[in-house]
Amino acid sequence: MPIFYYSAKNQAGETKTGTLETKDESSLAQMLRQEGFILTSVKNMETEPAKKKFSVSAVTKSIFGRVSIVERLMFTRHLAVMIGAGFSLHKGLEVLAQQTENKVFKKIINDIVVRIKKGETLAESMAKYPRVFNNFFVSMVRVGEKGGNLEEVLKNLAQYLKKEHVFISKVRGALTYPAVIVVAMIGIGTLMMVTVVPKITGMFEELNVKLPITTKILIFVTKIMSRYFIVAGIILVILVFVAIKFLKTQKGKRALSWFSLKLPVIKKIIQKMNCARFARSFSSLIESGVPIIESLTITSQTVGNFFYSQSLIDVSVDVKKGKNLQESLNKYKNLYPILVVQMTGVGEQTGELGGIMGRLADFYEEEVSNITENLASIIEPVLMIIIGAAVGFFAVSMIQPMYSMMGTL
Repeated sequence: MPIFYYSAKNQAGETKTGTLETKDESSLAQMLRQEGFILTSVKNMETEPAKKKFSVSAVTKSIFGRVSIVERLMFTRHLAVMIGAGFSLHKGLEVLAQQTENKVFKKIINDIVVRIKKGETLAESMAKYPRVFNNFFVSMVRVGEKGGNLEEVLKNLAQYLKKEHVFISKVRGALTYPAVIVVAMIGIGTLMMVTVVPKITGMFEELNVKLPITTKILIFVTKIMSRYFIVAGIILVILVFVAIKFLKTQKGKRALSWFSLKLPVIKKIIQKMNCARFARSFSSLIESGVPIIESLTITSQTVGNFFYSQSLIDVSVDVKKGKNLQESLNKYKNLYPILVVQMTGVGEQTGELGGIMGRLADFYEEEVSNITENLASIIEPVLMIIIGAAVGFFAVSMIQPMYSMMGTL
């Protein structure tokens, strides 16, 4: 059985730490609860490295004000446990603030504690920090507070965040290999153009050899890069900055979303990812008791693609007018596959919309997982063609003038 290093607190605020050998975290929490302690943090000693005194990631997050999805997941899970154990809300938050490494997140939690003591609700306090607790998160907490089932809602939120983290990790992991290859290719190409190619092309110019158009293009690019390397670098940084700013605007999001839905291979991935996120978010909200119209509005903010977001806003308007969800989604056949529309209809007819959408989310998340696992094998031939074309262009540009030189001898 695995050995866990744990930290726990009781109602008096006393802290207890140590190691225990047990089958899983649930068993550990139960054992500690029998002793009057609530588990606040746990680490599997067999799978996780020992905690370092200096955490680079924690410092980086603190500098840039970033709170990761894992930190929010652990915060939500532990808060649910503490509420279930009878801790007052502000007391549980104080404990979580003490054990949080991220200084920015610690400051946010402490501010929420102050606001709650002044009479604000948890949802109202969290809404002050939209970059950490988005509208989806706040809406679910608000429903939990109103319905008196905050512990259950927080557990649902933690489950949602866990699935979201796994989902995002798989997609990022699949894209890492192609990204590394592309960056390496650009880096090596730039190095060659700045250091090696000028020496070869300089020899052609000295011998006054008639050069083909490909070689002239190569020489021109090489001169620009070697003579104005710093200027070109600055211009590139500016262009990237402008592009990022543009993509954050409404027009930029729309353009990027349109382009991603037109690419042959990427289109299917984007479609399945957005269907998975729509189904997961909508299911979590419905299961927590959020009304359908409000759930659709909130879900429109969680999907990544502009057209999916806009479609859900339009669907929420249709549902408000009295149309059923299946009929409204059916208008967007280019975005939602027939399976999504039919399953939604079944959920409406049986009164099990939340559960069916949850199963639909599981299906599409599995589909995305399968696609991303094979993404490397799909992208690899494309990268090979691009690399081959670049090498071929370089080879023709260098070898052809050499043959011309040999012919003149």
